[in-house]
Amino acid sequence: MSQTSAPPEGATPANLLPNSANEQKKWPITDEVRASLAITLRGCDELLPQADWERKLARSQAAGQPLRIKLGLDPTAPDIHLGHTVVLNKLRQLQDIGHQVIFLIGDFTSMIGDPSGRNTTRPPLTKEQIAVNAETYYRQAALVLDESKTEVRYNSEWCDALGARGMIELSSRYTVARMLERDDFTKRYKGGVPISVHEFLYPLMQGYDSVALKSDLELGGTDQKFNLLMGRHLQAEYGQEPQCILTMPLLEGLDGVEKMSKSKGNYIGISEAPAQMFAKVMSISDDLMWRWFELLSFRSLEDIAGLKAECDGGRNPRDAKVLLGQEIVTRFHGAQAAQEALADFNNRAKGGIPDDIPEVSLSGAPLGIAALLKQAGLVPSATEGNRMVEQGGVRVEGSVVADKGLKLDAGIYVVQVGKRKFARVTLG
Repeated sequence: MSQTSAPPEGATPANLLPNSANEQKKWPITDEVRASLAITLRGCDELLPQADWERKLARSQAAGQPLRIKLGLDPTAPDIHLGHTVVLNKLRQLQDIGHQVIFLIGDFTSMIGDPSGRNTTRPPLTKEQIAVNAETYYRQAALVLDESKTEVRYNSEWCDALGARGMIELSSRYTVARMLERDDFTKRYKGGVPISVHEFLYPLMQGYDSVALKSDLELGGTDQKFNLLMGRHLQAEYGQEPQCILTMPLLEGLDGVEKMSKSKGNYIGISEAPAQMFAKVMSISDDLMWRWFELLSFRSLEDIAGLKAECDGGRNPRDAKVLLGQEIVTRFHGAQAAQEALADFNNRAKGGIPDDIPEVSLSGAPLGIAALLKQAGLVPSATEGNRMVEQGGVRVEGSVVADKGLKLDAGIYVVQVGKRKFARVTLG
């Protein structure tokens, strides 16, 4: 097939759209369809094309047939943080109104490396790295998703089968000119930064996933828009009804400025201890709290609006933040763990010592305070330990340490760094 250009952004080729008049009679837009559309739109950045999704919802309701909703994730790291769950939460909301989720693990595309948002080539992962990371991905995602309405797939199923002939045929369905319209490619090309040919294959392969899975809707972050639109284009090329795309915003991290990221240290991992997870939620600003409510909470928008009105009227925002923290901890650790995390947080706020602090045994008494902090795992280095002492952030047996030269003799000590780090150290 000769090369063709993509249709205008969000457009559906006319030959793949049902007759509008007949469609409205056969698939009416009911109140239930409108409610499903509102759930889809909650917290999203963009839904394209909205009218097509509304028609898909109406057809699904009339036929009693769930829609197929796709999320592809490349297992580039073994753990998931709350930022990743923004999209997972949306999937769960769509599952709860009856639709089927396809959780696609990009074991093939991971070996190419996603160029989205990159100004350099991303190093591809090995099969061994992918296997290790993929092992924990779905297990963690299942803490959010309804497993009975989730289909787990690996894109190596169809990508490996393409072979060289199939890859060349697939590549003929998109132009280099359109590929270079992608923002990160444009910047790199104009800046003289190398773009490897294999990077052009990534959006093609992600788009081909939608063809293989016959998806009705694909979700992704705002940085994935180009790849999601590629899926629409390729489905039309292969004679399928094009998917709609739903982009979700990138969640701001604990600092309220940068997107949540492990590399920036402003994240909450979903496998973190309940007390630590709850304390981190309590540390965010009041303004950021409402953003997190919208993107991370399963409370209705009406409930959230009511909470905000109460806080605007004088209620302590801490009360709302506690509700958010408990909801998040409950989701990943259970209700009892959430209650214990709240009790632990309140105890610390009163200057108390948590019950579950780690036990550490060290030798070499007498031992300097900075070395003790490092060996106990409370600071990454002795230099950081001295800095914490200088800032008044170190306590031994409840008393602030003011002298960097302090040496502790053999004995048992409760040592605290900052508000959250504790250890019961046995020094011999």
